[in-house]
Amino acid sequence: MTLLQQIITIGIVIAVTVFTRAIAFWLFPEGKKTPAFIQYLGKALPPAVFGMLVIYCLKDCSLLTGNHALPELLSIGLITILHVWKRNMFLSIASGTVCYMLLTSFVF
Repeated sequence: MTLLQQIITIGIVIAVTVFTRAIAFWLFPEGKKTPAFIQYLGKALPPAVFGMLVIYCLKDCSLLTGNHALPELLSIGLITILHVWKRNMFLSIASGTVCYMLLTSFVF
């Protein structure tokens, strides 16, 4: 890409980002009631996204070969225990990631 093409690309990315962040304020101003469907999406989408991420991360795990998905299962167990105990999403995700990395690097 030439310098001009890079500048145009960056400008388009900036414009689209600003537009997508601002459109919610235009569609749903502060004094106007948020539609019930949008409120439902706000409650239903976060767990759905996390469910999809878990499925995506575990799609290539095989219980019948290799280490039988033990690092993944142990990390998921740690995440579950920490989240039920502390109710802190950052702590749960960070601890699970560190656990998985340590298990795959040093144990399995």
